[in-house]
Amino acid sequence: MADEDIEKTDSKSRRQFVRNSLLTVLGSELVSWQYLALGKESPGLPPSKKELRLLNSRPLNAEAMPHLLDDQITPASRMFVRNNGIMPEINKAQDDWVIKIDGSVDRELSLRIGDLRKKFQVISAQVVLECGGNGRAGFRPRVRGNQWTFGAVGCPLWEGVRLKDVLKYAGVKSSAVYLAYYSHDNHLSGDPEKDAISRGFPIEKAMEDWSMIVFGMNGKPLSREHGFPARLICPGFPGSASGKWLQRLYIRDKVHDGAKMGGYSYRVPEFPVRPGEKVAKEHMKIIHEMPVKSLITWPESGEQFLMSKKYLEPRGFAWSGSGPVTSVDVSFNFGQSWIQAKLEKPVNPFAWQRWSAAVKIPVRGYYEVWARATDATGRQQPMLVPGWNPRGYLNNAMARIAVQAV
Repeated sequence: MADEDIEKTDSKSRRQFVRNSLLTVLGSELVSWQYLALGKESPGLPPSKKELRLLNSRPLNAEAMPHLLDDQITPASRMFVRNNGIMPEINKAQDDWVIKIDGSVDRELSLRIGDLRKKFQVISAQVVLECGGNGRAGFRPRVRGNQWTFGAVGCPLWEGVRLKDVLKYAGVKSSAVYLAYYSHDNHLSGDPEKDAISRGFPIEKAMEDWSMIVFGMNGKPLSREHGFPARLICPGFPGSASGKWLQRLYIRDKVHDGAKMGGYSYRVPEFPVRPGEKVAKEHMKIIHEMPVKSLITWPESGEQFLMSKKYLEPRGFAWSGSGPVTSVDVSFNFGQSWIQAKLEKPVNPFAWQRWSAAVKIPVRGYYEVWARATDATGRQQPMLVPGWNPRGYLNNAMARIAVQAV
């Protein structure tokens, strides 16, 4: 079925349809939160990001709506922007940018990006990058932070070198426990002595094949918004582990204690908690693998389906921080029955996987299309927003859109 089989409605009508109809089913908060941003304009965004929805201008944070993420390789213009500080102005040739490697290594290094290109194998890989707070808008009680819906995710083609090759060249000591990064962005206060963010990940993760130092995205040098001149890519972990504007890799003999590593930042409770419950900081644990997730990228929520066509054919992507997705199922009757979707293999580990399905709509009326992914560990997306936590991380509730059959 071609895209023309979905009737395009004007933006105002679609918003009205989505808001009015979704408020009548399954509770006012359960479905409608996903679509509150439909049609909003985003003044203040860079021209290259004009299609995105602006969440915050200082620091700059913006997301795409799900229907804009239908490309197999996410275009730079539709890739979300996540910042904790102020983006730096770097007026230096990319190949002249220096990254320092020190700490628990046999020899400290200062390597130019030009050196990385010459000394190590340059690879390209599609790797999902997702903010740990993607889906935060769904939590009730509401939690602080940018109210991301589903658009703080993308899967571009990254170009760079394997992190493990660089670390082996430096000689990682047996005492190494954690890799920490330091970046060139500026703290919101303007204090040069403060880091906006300085996180990292276990040394075992740093030595995996698809952990990278990257300097290119989709065949071009990194843009300023995405970390020019160099950044980390830590596949399967929250995006905060993939530091931008990379200037130092510090190999530590303990878990890193930099900015945004402690307290409630990128941490969740060690045990299930009641929604709204206060949790002591000592009972919070660092987020590592992201959960299994899916996205419906076509049709756009709120469109009309023409009954003269035999099938509605939704499609989207699925991914997991724990490995490949093994199945995606689709429902149009609120989970009473499920249709197994066609699922493609990932182009490489940690890339998202295209799924598609054919849904026979029985009669005219209002429908919701739900998508539910299952990964290789057996974990499956829940119907509801799972595991309330103080900062609204790891929401992997099933993807849902609204369709009116006419």
